[in-house]
Amino acid sequence: MTQRILVPFRGTSSGIGELTWGQADIWAAMQRQRSSLCVGGAFPLPPGTTVSKVAADLQFLMGRHDCLRTRLRFAADGRPLQVMSRSGEVPLEVIDPGDADPAAVAAATHAHYEDKVFDYEREWPIRWAVISRDTSASHLVSAISHVAVDGRGALALDQDLARRDPVTGQASGPVTALQPLELARQQAAPAARRQNAAALRYWERTLRSVPARRLTESADQRSPRYWQAAYQSPVSYLAVQALAARTRASTSAVLLAAYAVVLGQLAASHPVVIQVVVDNRFRPGFADVASPLATSVPCVIDVAGVPFEEVVGQAVRTTLNAYKLAYYSPVERAELEARIVRERGETVDLSCFFNDRRMSSRTEPPAGQPPSASAARGALPQSVLSWGWQRDLPCDTCFLSLNNVPGTLVYELYADTRYLAPASMEACLRGLEATVLDAATKGGRHP
Repeated sequence: MTQRILVPFRGTSSGIGELTWGQADIWAAMQRQRSSLCVGGAFPLPPGTTVSKVAADLQFLMGRHDCLRTRLRFAADGRPLQVMSRSGEVPLEVIDPGDADPAAVAAATHAHYEDKVFDYEREWPIRWAVISRDTSASHLVSAISHVAVDGRGALALDQDLARRDPVTGQASGPVTALQPLELARQQAAPAARRQNAAALRYWERTLRSVPARRLTESADQRSPRYWQAAYQSPVSYLAVQALAARTRASTSAVLLAAYAVVLGQLAASHPVVIQVVVDNRFRPGFADVASPLATSVPCVIDVAGVPFEEVVGQAVRTTLNAYKLAYYSPVERAELEARIVRERGETVDLSCFFNDRRMSSRTEPPAGQPPSASAARGALPQSVLSWGWQRDLPCDTCFLSLNNVPGTLVYELYADTRYLAPASMEACLRGLEATVLDAATKGGRHP
């Protein structure tokens, strides 16, 4: 049985403006994949939590964060604009699980929220439900449209809730994070336009110089066409820690290098080109921004016959450059790409991606205390491969994410089976583990 409560909210401002660069980037992906790409999950609540407490949390967040009070409006040419309202009411669903397992009901509710595309013009970009039997609220279900927040933005919302006064429920202080409308205005200013121009020059050089194709067509194309797999690898966690200590590189750079090596073994052309997703929150004033900030930058890495530690060095250098150039207008980049494709007379495939999503779980080795690489081999029996969704909605050719699970490494790969058959996907995931293990234990070289 489901009850809907309307939770009133009031913020301090309203307005209309262009999308920010981060919003425009994820909006394009949402349109390609015909999905709201929701951020959230189903979470157990502390004992004693009430429905009124959850409603108060929702009211607090809606009033504090402009991105949650923002819907879209479409101009005559189809261009989306962001429309931020000062006040309104947002629904909170209260679901009585009856005799069912509350956790299972929460998971099913979240799946339903994820599958249902938001009505971007009329629906607030947040769906919350609380699973409650009698007066005991056991689980919160949250799904937020990706055009409103990204993963680190959702973490900023959680932290804002956690910092409230536990007695009064008042905020710890005023909102200091840059809000989307102000950010969009800044991105039209001369300093941001210069940054954008530099980034587009790099994109143009890359698009003109790299081979057009990354992977050849698979002999085992599937229907549904796009598959997802995950690989939990404690081995990789230990080996990458050892390699990061040895090379004095970040664990992210080590893993990007391993991904480049594996793609180099699968690729139809060299060098390897990987788009690295950069969240941009290292930029001044961006640390606590809740709305999307990420864009991606192509990184070109030569792996043919190169020792692994040299590949790590390349990964460090290319990602440093990527961080500098990952702040740009994705609309203008798409226009540039279309022009160069016309001039080259061929599509340039840059749809192999790397996204390090480890936030709370990302750890770097302590100085002077590298983990034992030999311990990694003993963890091999703990590696687990699992298969996820299969669908025909368009995705990228090959997208590797590193997921946020403490004490291990969880690779998540989704791929187009037209280019990476399921067997090749498995080989890619196991190859990542084998590459870092070999390099950690033997200083390995690769073909």
